[in-house]
Amino acid sequence: YIVDDEAVLLSNGSISAAGSCAFGNGISIPVGNETGGREILSFAELTVALAEAVAVRRSDKKFLSAYGEFITRYITGCTLSSGYIGKKAVIRNTGTVEDAYIGGGAAVIGATLVRNSTLLAAPDERTEISHGAYVVDSCVQWGSAVTSMAIVEKSVLCEHSHVERHGKVTSSVIGPNTGVAEGEVTSCLIGPFVGFHHQAMLIAGIWPEGKGNVAYGANVGSNHTSKAPDQEIFCGEGMFFGLGVNIKFPSDFSQSPYSIIATGVTTLPQKISYPFCLLNSPSSITPGVPPSYNEIFPGWVLSQNIYSVRRNEGKYKKRNKARRSEFVFSVFRPDIIDVMITARNNLKNVKTNSEIYTNRDIPGIGKNYLTEKNRKAGIDAYDFYIEYYALSRLLDRIGAIQPQGAGAFNDIYDKKTNDNDWEHARGVLRSEGYGGRSVRENLLRLIDMVNRISSSTFRSKERDDGRGKRIIQDYPEVTTLAGDDSFVKETAGETEELTGRIEGILAGMK
Repeated sequence: YIVDDEAVLLSNGSISAAGSCAFGNGISIPVGNETGGREILSFAELTVALAEAVAVRRSDKKFLSAYGEFITRYITGCTLSSGYIGKKAVIRNTGTVEDAYIGGGAAVIGATLVRNSTLLAAPDERTEISHGAYVVDSCVQWGSAVTSMAIVEKSVLCEHSHVERHGKVTSSVIGPNTGVAEGEVTSCLIGPFVGFHHQAMLIAGIWPEGKGNVAYGANVGSNHTSKAPDQEIFCGEGMFFGLGVNIKFPSDFSQSPYSIIATGVTTLPQKISYPFCLLNSPSSITPGVPPSYNEIFPGWVLSQNIYSVRRNEGKYKKRNKARRSEFVFSVFRPDIIDVMITARNNLKNVKTNSEIYTNRDIPGIGKNYLTEKNRKAGIDAYDFYIEYYALSRLLDRIGAIQPQGAGAFNDIYDKKTNDNDWEHARGVLRSEGYGGRSVRENLLRLIDMVNRISSSTFRSKERDDGRGKRIIQDYPEVTTLAGDDSFVKETAGETEELTGRIEGILAGMK
C-alpha cells in the first residue's frame, strides 16, 4: 500500500492488495433489465446524467463505443500495483481492507469489509464506511456514507448519498443526496433526493430525475416473469410510492411526474402519462371495468396537495449538499409543462362524453378507469397551473426588461429573444390564448392566481388537521396546525411580497 502523510491505521484485521488494483472501476452495472441491455461501466466520478445517457441511449452505438473506450483509458490510468491510503485517511477497527483506494480524509471505522473499491473524499467532505458496513466492487463519492451494517456491492454512490441501517444496494447507481435505509435496491439508476428510509424494495428501476419517496412495504420490483428477471420500471420525477404498494412490471411512469400511488394499491403492467395524478383503489365497482383496474385522478396533486409540491421545491434546495452536480429545483418548468399540456389535451379531446373512461377512450390512462367528474377536475387543474407557469415567466421577463421602460412591454408577446426559457413560456402564452390579453390584464390575473395558490396551500394542510381533530382527541396539542405551519406562513409572506411587486409594476405602467 501507498500510505500518505498523517493517515491513521489502528487495530485492523487485514489490509492487503493483490498487485493489480482498479479499485472498483470498470464494473458492469446492469440497471433496469437484470439480464442485461442497459449495462453501465462504472468509474469513480460517474454522474447520474452520464449514467442515464449510457442506460437509455442504447441505439447510439457511436456514443456507447466512445464511452467504452473512455472506460478502458480510465482503468488503465487508475490501475496500481498496490492499494492507496490518502492523507489524513483513517482505517480503524476494521476487519478487512483489500485492493482499496481510500481517498484523503476518508474514514473506515468498524467496517466489516472494503474490497476492490474507491472512496473519494475531501477535507470538508468526509466519506465514511463504518459500523459493520460492507462495500465491495464499488465507488463511493465525496461526503457519502455507508454505515450501520449496510451492504453496497457493484454500485456507485454519488456525492453526499448514504446507505444505512441494514440497507442493501446492489448493481445500482445512487444519485446525490439520496438515502437508502433498511430496504433493498437492486439494478437501479436512482436520481437525487429520493427518500427510501424503511423496509421496502426497488428493483430494476430507471429513475434519473429522482426527488421521490418509497414508503414502508412498497414492493416496486415485480421484474421476474417466472422465465427471467428481464422486466423494468421507469419512474417519473417526484413519484411517491405509498405504503405497501405492489407495482407490476413492466411499467412506465416517466410521463407522470409528481404522482402518488396510494397505500395498498396494486398496479398492473402499464404506461401512464398524467402528471401530478393519484392512483387509488376503485371507489366503486363499475360494470365494464376490469376489477383489477384502479381509479386515476389526473392533476389531483395540483388541486388537492399543492402544499407538498411547493414545500418539496424549497426542501430539496435547502438540503442539497452536492457541489459537483447541478439541479433544477423548479417544478413548473418547460419539460413538465409540456407533459401537462399533452395530458390536458388528451382529457379534452374525448370523442364522446361518458361517466366512465378507460384507456380505450383516452390515451395514457393505463390499466385504470377515469370518471367524468375527475376528467373535468384534471382539465381544470392542468389549465390553472399551465397558465400560472406562463404568467409567472411573463413577470420574470418584465422584470428583466423593465429598465428599458414601459414601452418595452408593447411587443413582449411577439418579439423573439435568445432566452430559451422565456421563448418556451412565450409560446405557451400565445398557443393558450393568454397573449390575447394585455400585459396589465395578465399581471392582474397573476395576482389572483398566486393568492389562490396560497389559499390552496393552506387548505391542503388544513384538511389533514380537520381529519386529525375528528380522530385524535388531543391532536391540536401535539400537531402544528395549518395556521401555525412554517411553510404555510412562508407561502403567505411570499405571496404578499409578490403581490406588492406586481402592483408596483402596474403602478409604473400608468
